[in-house]
Amino acid sequence: MAVNHIDVSSILTQEESLFIMSSSSSSIKSLVRQGKRLPKVRRTKVPAFYGKPFVRGVCVKVFTKNPKKPNSAIRKVAKVKLSTKRVIDTYIPGEGHSLQQYSNVLVRGRRVPDLPGVKYHLVRGKYDFKPVEKRCQGRSKYGTKNPNKKKAK
Repeated sequence: MAVNHIDVSSILTQEESLFIMSSSSSSIKSLVRQGKRLPKVRRTKVPAFYGKPFVRGVCVKVFTKNPKKPNSAIRKVAKVKLSTKRVIDTYIPGEGHSLQQYSNVLVRGRRVPDLPGVKYHLVRGKYDFKPVEKRCQGRSKYGTKNPNKKKAK
């Protein structure tokens, strides 16, 4: 008994045949019938920024929150109104701060895993948000200048 084989490459373009080979869950017949699959839409993790890496904002309220279950602490949080007119909750990193209402701050993306709804961090050492005092390691994250350069002068 002779089996008739259909040459898929003659029907489809090279891109379509590569696409079909990469998608293992659908059969060739269903892909030919329905057409190409659409690529999955990626959602942004920082929706309030509209594609920008940093956004300036003004503190509306400074308060504390308790983290999710296995952790226990008092996390410092600020509600900030961005220059894009959105109001978001942001995490205040580092030890100690002097933020209050109407302080100008710079906001960057990055969620806090144990605080639900907090998807943003504040940047230390920019505008009214002072750097961490007497910080020696990991200084770039907390806006602290190199202490050795100050002693040399």
